[in-house]
Amino acid sequence: MPTYDFTCEKCNKKFTLILSISEHENKKIRCPKCKSVRVKQQLTPFQVVTTRKS
Repeated sequence: MPTYDFTCEKCNKKFTLILSISEHENKKIRCPKCKSVRVKQQLTPFQVVTTRKS
């Protein structure tokens, strides 16, 4: 499952959640510290691993 990085706009806490794609689309994300829904997803790099050689 993908991991998503967020920052709370209220208390500035940074946190990471592991969510399925459907959970990410349908769920209101809350800050674990202050429970605010004013969170912003951060852009993060990712790496794809395949079994096929390029």
